[in-house]
Amino acid sequence: MNRRHPLASATAALLTRRQWLARSGWGLGGLLGAAALGNLAMPGGAARAADYRALVCVFLYGGNDGNNTVVPVDATRYALYQRARGALAIPQAQLLPLGSSGYGLHPALAALVPHWTSGDLATVFNVGPLAAPLTKAQYRAEPDNSPRVPESLFSHSHQQTLWQAGSASTLVRSGWGGRAAEALATTNPVISVGGNGLFGVSQTQAPLVVPGPGGEFGVYEFGTEPWRSYEPAATRAAALRALYAQTDGHALTDAFVRQQQAAFEITGRLGATVSAGVAGAPAAITSAFAPLIQGGKLSTQMASQLFQVAQLIAQRSIVRGDRQLFFAQLGGFDTHGGQVAGGDPATGNHADLLQQLGDALAAFQQAMTNLGMAEQVTAFTQSDFGRTLAANDSLGSDHAWGNHHLVLGGAVRGGTAYGRFPQLELGGPDDVGQESWERQGRWIPTAAVDQYAATLLRWLGADESQLDTILPNLRAFGAERSLGFL
Repeated sequence: MNRRHPLASATAALLTRRQWLARSGWGLGGLLGAAALGNLAMPGGAARAADYRALVCVFLYGGNDGNNTVVPVDATRYALYQRARGALAIPQAQLLPLGSSGYGLHPALAALVPHWTSGDLATVFNVGPLAAPLTKAQYRAEPDNSPRVPESLFSHSHQQTLWQAGSASTLVRSGWGGRAAEALATTNPVISVGGNGLFGVSQTQAPLVVPGPGGEFGVYEFGTEPWRSYEPAATRAAALRALYAQTDGHALTDAFVRQQQAAFEITGRLGATVSAGVAGAPAAITSAFAPLIQGGKLSTQMASQLFQVAQLIAQRSIVRGDRQLFFAQLGGFDTHGGQVAGGDPATGNHADLLQQLGDALAAFQQAMTNLGMAEQVTAFTQSDFGRTLAANDSLGSDHAWGNHHLVLGGAVRGGTAYGRFPQLELGGPDDVGQESWERQGRWIPTAAVDQYAATLLRWLGADESQLDTILPNLRAFGAERSLGFL
């Protein structure tokens, strides 16, 4: 998903007609998202370490197979799981037990098991978009287009919207992360290392999109690349600052000027940190990520993104603000086929993705511990939807609804599972399917995205009134506004 802020688009079009952009030599490089930063570059808001808190959203695009991420290990429920999953069932002996919880992790998530033991990791069961609490009987009785049922279930793009928007309507055009940044008046909008997702969009701001470690970032014309030697960088910068110091009294052009000035400011403030690369990072971070660094670079996309988030948290006094929201993402989870390899359910495409996720999250948590920030940073997963418990004919699984998620951080009440695990019965009380042909294990969520988000945002500092603004549908869940994992 890659949305441009409407004001930025309209302004750019207007200024092109006036040929202003052609005269200015406009270019933003990695700061394309900064065209709608709003209050990003406003002075003040130096981080107070003792009061600093950050949320790190990791979105798993494609629909992670939660049924193989967290699996019951007791004999009775494992037998149900094995019978329904067929060729996708992970052998019980290969699952990684989570203490005495009765559950085990996929073997590819071995790096996270110590964090369960230390109390930093929690699992949250069967979360998904809901308009209100919903039973199977209610779901089956509702007519098409009922407001009680989230729109466009089982569709990638629509369910990504519902998860990131915190809504049951696909028409919402802002994300719960962006609305939280706005309601809490954070110094920055959502800072994204994973593209311009809806999660970070508010009514007035787009997320600040930054590249991975060592990536190009900032206003191009301020650069010092050799090919720019025809004109000193200082001269170009001075000319651009003078140009954008002018106003003409038109609301759109003046707004564009303010956005350009914000881009200049943040280029100077964050450019060195964002572009530093692995070699320029603090030892507290590089030592934590050492197993994932090869030839001076991060070995996986997920590691690169979370390394950059760690860098920005380490430099929080420069980033500014004592409340931050970050967005990272990993794609490839649409595992309709080839989910397992060589007849071994513990290997294959899904295992590779989970290992990338688990290794990067574990390194990130170690980096936070090394920085003394473990209690002040919480990472959590989101995904389009879960996948069917029943395997398909291509050694894969298909689109479903409720899903299991991971929350990691020093403030997490970890070593515990939260929410209600579904009954592993095809066509059973938690499966939306009734007729034989539709009994595939698509779980009706028993915890809403709204409750999941509210639990995270309450820890970040949102009060109940702000939660009702950020998550208008939260009221539908009455007193059950928290899932308790923070």
